[in-house]
Amino acid sequence: MAYEASALPDVSGLTVGIIGGTGDQGRGLAYRFARAGQSVLIGSRTAQRAGQAAEEIAALPGVAPGATVGGAENAEVARRSDVVVIAVPWDGHAATVAALAQPLAGKIVVDCVNPLGFDKQGPYALPVAEGSAVQQAAALLPESRVCAAFNHVSAPLLADPEIDRIDLDVLICTEHRELVDIVAALAARIPGMRGIYAGRLRNAHQIEAFTANLIAINKRYKAHAGIRVTDL
Repeated sequence: MAYEASALPDVSGLTVGIIGGTGDQGRGLAYRFARAGQSVLIGSRTAQRAGQAAEEIAALPGVAPGATVGGAENAEVARRSDVVVIAVPWDGHAATVAALAQPLAGKIVVDCVNPLGFDKQGPYALPVAEGSAVQQAAALLPESRVCAAFNHVSAPLLADPEIDRIDLDVLICTEHRELVDIVAALAARIPGMRGIYAGRLRNAHQIEAFTANLIAINKRYKAHAGIRVTDL
């Protein structure tokens, strides 16, 4: 079955919460979704910091006046959102996710965290007992529907208001096949992006790890590399 954007569901009415929305990746995704007209909530450990980030994003070029961009403490964002993106640093991933198990029950959770380490030789993938960050999230959130996506999206590209299109594919791993089209539709709200099913959660570890290769590519070629799947 070929990729067909016109067959994707209408997700324009969904509220997307970003846990870690004050960091580079989370803030960039929030900006792109807000720019596309999606209702966005920024989550942070403090409501004040989240509210400040939301005000700054709402004022960025391309975001329509009156766009729905709000901020709140993480648990409140989890409760009020339909889809919640986890975009926190790896070293705080387990504790943050575990603390949100109750408000995330029944929600779609998209994990885009990459467990990476850095030394003088560059970036490298870290071992994860559960297999991957998203598998850790799934283990901590038994009442949520969890998937991995947006792992390879360059934060500088997301944040650059001069860039209208981000031409790359978002690889989606999940045990819940009904999530694929929903997350793919959210990705398609960002011009140039496609969401592509890439297997079950057990296949996510190499997707997360490959981010280390992309960082090395970007450093060598002074680029913002992403992934594009051919023949699809």
